[in-house]
Amino acid sequence: MASLQDKIVLITGASSGIGKAAAFQFAKEGAKLILCARRKDRLMKLAEELEIECYLIELDVQKRDDIKKAIDELPENWQAIDILLNNAGLGRGLDKLHEGNIDGWEEMIDTNIKGLLYMSRAVIPGMVTRKSGHIINIGSIAGHEVYPNGNVYCATKHAVDAITKGMRLDLVDTPLRVSTVDPGLVETEFSDIRFYGDTNRAKSTYQGYKALEPVDVADTAVWIASRPVHVQIAEIVILPTAQSSATSLHKETK
Repeated sequence: MASLQDKIVLITGASSGIGKAAAFQFAKEGAKLILCARRKDRLMKLAEELEIECYLIELDVQKRDDIKKAIDELPENWQAIDILLNNAGLGRGLDKLHEGNIDGWEEMIDTNIKGLLYMSRAVIPGMVTRKSGHIINIGSIAGHEVYPNGNVYCATKHAVDAITKGMRLDLVDTPLRVSTVDPGLVETEFSDIRFYGDTNRAKSTYQGYKALEPVDVADTAVWIASRPVHVQIAEIVILPTAQSSATSLHKETK
Protein backbone atom coordinates (compact mmCIF):
# COMPACT_ATOMS: atom_id res chain seq x y z
CA MET A 1 0.00 0.00 0.00
CA ALA A 2 1.42 3.35 -1.05
CA SER A 3 1.21 6.21 1.43
CA LEU A 4 -1.12 9.12 0.69
CA GLN A 5 0.51 11.25 3.39
CA ASP A 6 0.87 14.85 2.15
CA LYS A 7 -0.44 13.97 -1.31
CA ILE A 8 -2.46 16.81 -2.81
CA VAL A 9 -5.94 15.59 -3.76
CA LEU A 10 -8.35 17.78 -5.73
CA ILE A 11 -12.00 16.74 -5.30
CA THR A 12 -14.83 18.21 -7.36
CA GLY A 13 -18.36 18.17 -6.00
CA ALA A 14 -16.85 18.04 -2.51
CA SER A 15 -19.69 19.70 -0.61
CA SER A 16 -21.93 16.63 -0.32
CA GLY A 17 -22.38 12.94 -1.04
CA ILE A 18 -19.47 10.93 -2.42
CA GLY A 19 -17.23 14.00 -2.70
CA LYS A 20 -17.70 14.92 0.94
CA ALA A 21 -17.14 11.33 2.05
CA ALA A 22 -13.99 11.19 -0.08
CA ALA A 23 -12.69 14.31 1.66
CA PHE A 24 -12.98 12.57 5.03
CA GLN A 25 -11.44 9.32 3.80
CA PHE A 26 -8.47 10.96 2.09
CA ALA A 27 -7.98 13.19 5.14
CA LYS A 28 -7.68 10.09 7.32
CA GLU A 29 -4.75 9.04 5.14
CA GLY A 30 -2.97 12.34 5.72
CA ALA A 31 -3.66 13.89 2.32
CA LYS A 32 -3.89 17.63 1.68
CA LEU A 33 -7.18 18.57 0.06
CA ILE A 34 -8.27 21.02 -2.61
CA LEU A 35 -12.04 21.03 -2.24
CA CYS A 36 -14.18 22.37 -5.10
CA ALA A 37 -17.93 22.93 -5.15
CA ARG A 38 -20.53 25.57 -5.91
CA ARG A 39 -21.62 25.91 -2.28
CA LYS A 40 -18.82 27.74 -0.48
CA ASP A 41 -20.67 27.72 2.85
CA ARG A 42 -20.75 23.93 2.83
CA LEU A 43 -17.08 23.75 1.90
CA MET A 44 -16.18 26.01 4.82
CA LYS A 45 -18.19 23.86 7.23
CA LEU A 46 -16.54 20.72 5.82
CA ALA A 47 -13.08 22.19 6.23
CA GLU A 48 -13.84 22.94 9.89
CA GLU A 49 -14.95 19.35 10.43
CA LEU A 50 -11.89 17.90 8.70
CA GLU A 51 -9.44 19.89 10.84
CA ILE A 52 -6.65 19.45 8.28
CA GLU A 53 -4.97 21.63 5.70
CA CYS A 54 -7.48 22.44 2.94
CA TYR A 55 -7.68 24.85 0.04
CA LEU A 56 -11.25 25.78 -0.89
CA ILE A 57 -12.47 26.78 -4.34
CA GLU A 58 -16.01 27.99 -4.97
CA LEU A 59 -16.45 26.54 -8.43
CA ASP A 60 -19.06 25.39 -10.92
CA VAL A 61 -17.40 22.81 -13.18
CA GLN A 62 -19.67 23.89 -16.03
CA LYS A 63 -17.66 27.13 -16.29
CA ARG A 64 -14.52 26.47 -18.31
CA ASP A 65 -12.87 29.85 -17.77
CA ASP A 66 -13.42 29.68 -14.01
CA ILE A 67 -11.74 26.28 -13.85
CA LYS A 68 -8.72 27.47 -15.80
CA LYS A 69 -8.41 30.56 -13.61
CA ALA A 70 -8.72 28.54 -10.40
CA ILE A 71 -6.01 26.07 -11.41
CA ASP A 72 -3.72 28.74 -12.85
CA GLU A 73 -3.97 30.77 -9.64
CA LEU A 74 -3.32 27.98 -7.15
CA PRO A 75 -0.72 29.02 -4.57
CA GLU A 76 2.68 27.47 -5.26
CA ASN A 77 2.39 24.96 -2.43
CA TRP A 78 -0.90 23.66 -3.88
CA GLN A 79 0.06 23.39 -7.53
CA ALA A 80 1.53 19.86 -7.60
CA ILE A 81 -1.78 17.99 -7.64
CA ASP A 82 -1.18 14.26 -7.12
CA ILE A 83 -4.74 12.96 -7.42
CA LEU A 84 -7.69 14.38 -9.31
CA LEU A 85 -11.05 12.98 -8.21
CA ASN A 86 -13.57 13.97 -10.88
CA ASN A 87 -16.67 13.47 -8.77
CA ALA A 88 -19.03 16.34 -9.67
CA GLY A 89 -22.09 15.06 -11.49
CA LEU A 90 -25.87 14.95 -11.41
CA GLY A 91 -29.01 13.51 -12.90
CA ARG A 92 -32.03 15.50 -14.01
CA GLY A 93 -35.38 13.85 -14.62
CA LEU A 94 -36.40 10.30 -15.38
CA ASP A 95 -38.51 10.65 -18.49
CA LYS A 96 -38.88 9.17 -21.94
CA LEU A 97 -36.59 10.94 -24.38
CA HIS A 98 -39.44 12.55 -26.32
CA GLU A 99 -40.88 13.91 -23.05
CA GLY A 100 -37.60 15.01 -21.50
CA ASN A 101 -36.67 18.40 -20.05
CA ILE A 102 -34.10 19.85 -22.45
CA ASP A 103 -32.71 22.21 -19.81
CA GLY A 104 -32.06 19.14 -17.67
CA TRP A 105 -30.23 17.50 -20.58
CA GLU A 106 -28.01 20.55 -20.95
CA GLU A 107 -27.20 20.57 -17.24
CA MET A 108 -26.23 16.89 -17.23
CA ILE A 109 -24.09 17.21 -20.35
CA ASP A 110 -22.41 20.38 -19.11
CA THR A 111 -21.64 18.91 -15.68
CA ASN A 112 -21.08 15.20 -16.21
CA ILE A 113 -19.15 15.39 -19.48
CA LYS A 114 -17.88 18.89 -20.13
CA GLY A 115 -17.11 19.65 -16.49
CA LEU A 116 -14.99 16.52 -16.22
CA LEU A 117 -13.23 17.42 -19.47
CA TYR A 118 -12.56 21.01 -18.42
CA MET A 119 -11.09 20.01 -15.06
CA SER A 120 -9.02 17.21 -16.57
CA ARG A 121 -7.66 19.50 -19.28
CA ALA A 122 -6.63 22.03 -16.64
CA VAL A 123 -4.97 19.59 -14.23
CA ILE A 124 -3.44 16.77 -16.29
CA PRO A 125 -0.75 18.82 -18.12
CA GLY A 126 0.91 19.60 -14.78
CA MET A 127 0.86 15.92 -13.87
CA VAL A 128 2.47 15.04 -17.21
CA THR A 129 5.20 17.63 -16.65
CA ARG A 130 5.87 16.31 -13.14
CA LYS A 131 5.66 12.70 -14.39
CA SER A 132 3.35 11.82 -11.54
CA GLY A 133 -0.40 11.76 -11.00
CA HIS A 134 -3.58 9.77 -10.78
CA ILE A 135 -6.98 10.63 -12.27
CA ILE A 136 -9.96 8.89 -10.68
CA ASN A 137 -13.31 9.47 -12.36
CA ILE A 138 -16.59 8.70 -10.62
CA GLY A 139 -18.73 7.03 -13.25
CA SER A 140 -21.81 4.88 -12.77
CA ILE A 141 -23.38 1.53 -13.56
CA ALA A 142 -25.34 3.75 -15.97
CA GLY A 143 -22.13 3.99 -17.98
CA HIS A 144 -22.33 0.25 -18.63
CA GLU A 145 -26.06 -0.31 -19.07
CA VAL A 146 -28.91 1.89 -20.26
CA TYR A 147 -32.02 1.68 -18.12
CA PRO A 148 -35.59 2.79 -18.96
CA ASN A 149 -36.02 6.58 -18.97
CA GLY A 150 -32.32 7.02 -18.19
CA ASN A 151 -31.49 7.95 -21.80
CA VAL A 152 -29.46 11.18 -21.53
CA TYR A 153 -28.06 10.54 -18.04
CA CYS A 154 -26.88 7.09 -19.16
CA ALA A 155 -25.40 8.69 -22.28
CA THR A 156 -23.36 11.09 -20.13
CA LYS A 157 -22.03 8.25 -18.01
CA HIS A 158 -21.22 6.18 -21.10
CA ALA A 159 -19.25 9.24 -22.18
CA VAL A 160 -17.36 9.25 -18.86
CA ASP A 161 -16.48 5.60 -19.47
CA ALA A 162 -15.22 6.37 -22.99
CA ILE A 163 -13.30 9.45 -21.85
CA THR A 164 -11.65 7.45 -19.06
CA LYS A 165 -10.52 4.79 -21.52
CA GLY A 166 -9.33 7.50 -23.88
CA MET A 167 -7.32 9.14 -21.11
CA ARG A 168 -5.66 5.83 -20.29
CA LEU A 169 -4.67 5.36 -23.91
CA ASP A 170 -3.37 8.91 -24.22
CA LEU A 171 -1.31 8.63 -21.03
CA VAL A 172 0.08 5.13 -21.53
CA ASP A 173 3.53 6.56 -22.32
CA THR A 174 3.59 8.44 -19.00
CA PRO A 175 3.70 7.27 -15.34
CA LEU A 176 0.17 8.63 -14.81
CA ARG A 177 -2.66 6.31 -13.84
CA VAL A 178 -6.33 6.58 -14.81
CA SER A 179 -9.14 4.82 -12.96
CA THR A 180 -12.90 4.84 -12.69
CA VAL A 181 -15.27 3.86 -9.88
CA ASP A 182 -18.72 3.02 -11.21
CA PRO A 183 -21.31 2.66 -8.44
CA GLY A 184 -24.86 1.45 -8.52
CA LEU A 185 -27.44 2.94 -6.20
CA VAL A 186 -25.88 5.23 -3.60
CA GLU A 187 -28.02 7.11 -1.09
CA THR A 188 -27.06 10.77 -1.55
CA GLU A 189 -28.76 13.99 -2.66
CA PHE A 190 -28.69 12.56 -6.19
CA SER A 191 -32.38 11.63 -6.29
CA ASP A 192 -33.49 14.91 -4.69
CA ILE A 193 -31.72 16.72 -7.51
CA ARG A 194 -32.90 14.30 -10.18
CA PHE A 195 -36.52 14.79 -9.13
CA TYR A 196 -36.20 18.56 -8.69
CA GLY A 197 -36.74 18.51 -4.93
CA ASP A 198 -39.57 15.95 -4.83
CA THR A 199 -38.43 14.54 -1.48
CA ASN A 200 -41.00 11.75 -1.27
CA ARG A 201 -40.14 10.43 -4.71
CA ALA A 202 -36.45 10.69 -3.90
CA LYS A 203 -36.86 8.76 -0.63
CA SER A 204 -38.76 5.96 -2.37
CA THR A 205 -35.69 5.28 -4.50
CA TYR A 206 -33.86 3.96 -1.43
CA GLN A 207 -36.68 2.13 0.37
CA GLY A 208 -36.92 -1.64 0.73
CA TYR A 209 -33.20 -2.43 0.53
CA LYS A 210 -29.82 -1.17 1.76
CA ALA A 211 -28.26 1.19 -0.76
CA LEU A 212 -24.57 1.96 -0.90
CA GLU A 213 -23.41 4.79 1.33
CA PRO A 214 -21.12 7.55 0.03
CA VAL A 215 -18.31 6.25 2.23
CA ASP A 216 -18.41 2.91 0.39
CA VAL A 217 -17.50 4.63 -2.86
CA ALA A 218 -15.03 6.95 -1.15
CA ASP A 219 -13.23 4.00 0.47
CA THR A 220 -12.90 2.41 -2.96
CA ALA A 221 -11.36 5.57 -4.41
CA VAL A 222 -8.84 5.73 -1.55
CA TRP A 223 -7.94 2.05 -2.05
CA ILE A 224 -7.37 2.65 -5.76
CA ALA A 225 -5.17 5.67 -5.05
CA SER A 226 -3.08 3.78 -2.50
CA ARG A 227 -1.97 0.93 -4.78
CA PRO A 228 1.75 0.73 -5.60
CA VAL A 229 2.73 3.03 -8.45
CA HIS A 230 3.13 0.13 -10.88
CA VAL A 231 -0.49 -0.95 -10.26
CA GLN A 232 -3.29 0.78 -12.19
CA ILE A 233 -6.84 -0.18 -11.21
CA ALA A 234 -8.65 0.53 -14.45
CA GLU A 235 -12.25 0.08 -13.34
CA ILE A 236 -14.31 -1.00 -10.37
CA VAL A 237 -18.08 -1.50 -10.47
CA ILE A 238 -19.55 -1.41 -6.97
CA LEU A 239 -23.16 -2.33 -6.24
CA PRO A 240 -25.34 -2.78 -3.18
CA THR A 241 -25.89 -6.48 -2.50
CA ALA A 242 -29.57 -6.10 -3.42
CA GLN A 243 -28.66 -4.86 -6.90
CA SER A 244 -27.34 -7.11 -9.66
CA SER A 245 -27.50 -4.72 -12.61
CA ALA A 246 -28.83 -1.32 -13.56
CA THR A 247 -32.30 -2.83 -14.00
CA SER A 248 -32.29 -5.57 -11.37
CA LEU A 249 -32.95 -4.56 -7.76
CA HIS A 250 -34.51 -6.68 -5.03
CA LYS A 251 -36.70 -4.76 -2.60
CA GLU A 252 -38.19 -6.36 0.48
CA THR A 253 -41.97 -6.08 0.72
CA LYS A 254 -43.68 -5.65 4.07
